[in-house]
Amino acid sequence: MRRDRLTWTFYGCFVAWGWFLYSFNPSVPLLADELGISDAQAGLHGTAMAVGAIAASWVTPRLVAREGRRSAVVVGLGLVAAGVLALVLARSLAVSLPAVALLALGGNVAIASSQAGLAQHHGPAASAAVTEANGVGSSVGLVGPLAAGACVAIGWGWRPAVAVTIALTVLTAWGASRLPVGGAMTPPATPRGRAARVRRPLAPVGADVPVRGSVEALAPVEPLPDELADGPGSAHAPASPTTRRSAGAAWCFLAAVVAAIALENITTYWSTDLVREQTAAGAGIATATTAGFVAGLSGVRFLVGPLSLRVRPAMLLAASFVVTVLGWAVLWTASSSTVAVVGLVVAGFGCGVQYPLSIALLLSTAPGAQDAAQARATLAGGLAIGLAPFLLGALADAVGVHTAFLVLPAVAVVGGAVALVGGRLVARTPLP
Repeated sequence: MRRDRLTWTFYGCFVAWGWFLYSFNPSVPLLADELGISDAQAGLHGTAMAVGAIAASWVTPRLVAREGRRSAVVVGLGLVAAGVLALVLARSLAVSLPAVALLALGGNVAIASSQAGLAQHHGPAASAAVTEANGVGSSVGLVGPLAAGACVAIGWGWRPAVAVTIALTVLTAWGASRLPVGGAMTPPATPRGRAARVRRPLAPVGADVPVRGSVEALAPVEPLPDELADGPGSAHAPASPTTRRSAGAAWCFLAAVVAAIALENITTYWSTDLVREQTAAGAGIATATTAGFVAGLSGVRFLVGPLSLRVRPAMLLAASFVVTVLGWAVLWTASSSTVAVVGLVVAGFGCGVQYPLSIALLLSTAPGAQDAAQARATLAGGLAIGLAPFLLGALADAVGVHTAFLVLPAVAVVGGAVALVGGRLVARTPLP
């Protein structure tokens, strides 16, 4: 896989978003203490993120089609910066929830646009590119929980660590605005004046012939399977077995996306509370232990990206859910913060594989229509973000966070099962 300026710019979106997620999510229990709210109310921040993600699933493909991918990325990053500013200034739930919804809208627009752009730009190496992009983001995000824990320990609170996101988004948006339009950086549908003039494009990596800067020069869009197509369509001929298998694989990988996002968000939101309850660690130390999860998450992505070009990605995806259960078992039974960190690292090894590979596999079922497939993944993922942390927080209020964490292995088993089924369907269905 060759990386060029466009690749690195897309990676910048993952860097900014990864820093926010891994600095803010472990800080949610601290925010709850600060505002004097329950765990269930604190879990509403996940619901607010879901609202933003669901809105982004509708906005992103339309914004990319109408204004072009570059504008979508810049606008998304601008909304992240505005939302984070409002969040770090918030002193009540009435302000923090809308702020999180706004920044989640922007973050999902930027990530969805970049993820589909990477898949289009790198073609056969899409699984490696998408996995590496997520690895770069989580690697930078690794510093997030450490920064949040350090800020809490010295008395500054969690806000300064989260505020770093603003600088990262502004820098990435500036870099994206200077890229030429063309290829994966798709142009606006309706050029308007000199501002929309297409400059010399960046050709897709590995292309033999440069892509010209026009809409017509882009690869023709092939439709999604009927079951995932936009809206109700016209009458279709009866679906062939091949079409049904392709659609079935798409739904399986979409379910794997939901499981992956649910596992990652539950862990980053509530592992701080679990560590505090089980090990009696202080707030700063418990928050910093989340760095173990992010370290595992990041490290494995740089290994799995190249490996996915040699081993069937669906098998790697299924195995990753097993690894997550092993990490959960260590974390759940830990009585010291050191053992808890080990469990979080192992769980991170599993979770780090799940989201990028399930996304790459889903996009592979819709060649030429990656933005539409990504929009559905964003919608489904938004629902997972909204429901999983909130439901686990509510369950923790009722039975304690230790018992509530039994949800994790159940979700992982479902994720592993759908990954195996999807992989079998893909093996029986030649995909372009």
